[in-house]
Formats: sequence, C-alpha cells, structure tokens
Amino acid sequence: MKTWAVVGLGNNPERAAFGVAKLLQDKGHRIIPVYPRAEIVHGEIGYRTLHEIPDEVDVVDCFVNSTLVGKVVDEAIAIGAKAIWLQLDVIDEEAMVRAQSAGLLTVMNRCPAIEYRSR
Repeated sequence: MKTWAVVGLGNNPERAAFGVAKLLQDKGHRIIPVYPRAEIVHGEIGYRTLHEIPDEVDVVDCFVNSTLVGKVVDEAIAIGAKAIWLQLDVIDEEAMVRAQSAGLLTVMNRCPAIEYRSR
C-alpha cells in the first residue's frame, strides 16, 4: 500500500501529521495532503477533500478529531480506498465497523511512525 492520503496534513511542522507524513515519504510511500487550504506539503500537491484526489488511494490516514472522523471514513469508502488508519487518540468504533463492512483494512488508535520504528 504505497499511496497514503493524509487527512489533516498542512505545513505546520509542529503538528504530528507533518512529521509522520515525512517519515512515510522517506520509507517510499507517496503521500497526498488533504487539508482545507489544499497546501503543497513535502513537495506533494494537496487537496481539500478525498473526493478531489484524481489518483487511486491505498490508505487514508486520519489526523482529525474523533468527532469528525466518521465523515472521513465514509469518504474513504466512497473513493474506494483499501485501508483506513486512525491515528493515536482518534477513536470511532462505528466508523471502523462501516469501513470493515465495506472491505477496508482498518487500524485505530495507532501511529505508522511508531510501527515503523518498532520494526
């Protein structure tokens, strides 16, 4: 799963999404920033929503508040993503059930940067 849409990724280097996206990129993944300002981050063109991304997305990585993530999960299902990853402290059991029912692989309350470092 090489293409990761990172929801909540902007140009603030103090935000976790910024560093995690860079690590993913350094590990050979293509990252696609998804943020309201649609900023270019780490050299990649950003989009306001998942629906605007013209390319196939493998993983939707969510750096959004738990109360907002259900909508993002539904968008991930709608665009045909293969997996959904909810970052640390992003919890929505019902959204994850919807994603699993739609055939997506799901990860919740974990960080890919920590997973990579533990290998």
